[in-house]
Amino acid sequence: MVKGPGLYSDIGKKARDLLYKDYNGDLKFSLTTYSSTGVAIASTGTKKGEFYLADINTQLKNKNVTTDIKVDTNSKLHTTITVDEPAPGLKAIFSFVVPDQKSGKVELQYMHEYAGINTSIGLTASPLVNFAGVIGTNNVALGADLAFDSATGNFTKYNAALSYSSSDLIASLTLTDKGDTLNASYCHTVNPLTSTAVGAELSHVISNNVNTMTVGAQHAVDPLTLVKTRLNNYGKASVLVQHEWRPKSFFTVSGEVDARDLEKGTKVGLSLALKP
Repeated sequence: MVKGPGLYSDIGKKARDLLYKDYNGDLKFSLTTYSSTGVAIASTGTKKGEFYLADINTQLKNKNVTTDIKVDTNSKLHTTITVDEPAPGLKAIFSFVVPDQKSGKVELQYMHEYAGINTSIGLTASPLVNFAGVIGTNNVALGADLAFDSATGNFTKYNAALSYSSSDLIASLTLTDKGDTLNASYCHTVNPLTSTAVGAELSHVISNNVNTMTVGAQHAVDPLTLVKTRLNNYGKASVLVQHEWRPKSFFTVSGEVDARDLEKGTKVGLSLALKP
C-alpha cells in the first residue's frame, strides 16, 4: 500500500473516531456469516424509537474485484463494485441504487507518495461532480474538497483542510459549509499498549458566532475491554464500554446524559456485532 498524505476524508478521522465512533442511542444487532466459497453475508437490524430498520448485505470477492449488494427496509437494492489496483495506486468504484435511476456514480481514488485524489461523477445528463485532493507527506498535508452541480452551474460544496501528524499526535484544521464553519481537532495517543488516547474538537460557526467544544478519552482496561468518555460544552456527557467477548464479536453499551435537562434521564444504546 502506498504511504502518503492519504485521502481528504482521512483528515481529522482519528479524532472523529475517538469522539464519535460506536456511540449509539439505539438498539442494534448485526450478524456476519461466511459461506464455504468465501461469500460474506451480513444482516443488520436497528430499533430507532418506534421504528425498525434492517438490511442484508452480501459481499463477493474475485481477485481484485469486490461486489457489495445490500437490500434495505425500503426494498432498495444498493450495489457497489470496487476494483482495487487496476493500475498502481488506483481504485475504481461503481455504485447505483435500484430503482433510483439517478443514483449511478463512478468514483476514482488515486494514492501517491505525495498526493491523494478522490473524484466522482454522477451518471446522469447533468451530473454532480465531486473532487477532493490532498498534497503533502505523512506528516503535513493540505487538501480541498469541491462539488459542482452541472445542472445549475454552481459549486454546491467547497471545503479546505490542513493536517499535521506525528507518531503520537494528529491535529487538523478544516473549513467547511462553504467557508462558514471552522473546525479544529486533535488526537493524542498517550499509551499505545493500553489504547489510551485523548482528543478534542472545537467548531466555530462564523455566521452566527456559535462555538461547540467536545473533549473525549479512551482507555483499554484489559486487552478485550475498551472504555470511552465524551463531554461537550452544552453539558452532554457520554460513556461507552465495548467488550470483545470473542474474536471479531463485540458487545457495546453506551449512555448519554444532558446535565442541563436531567429530567430527560439517560439515553442508553446497545449494540451486538457477531462474526464467526
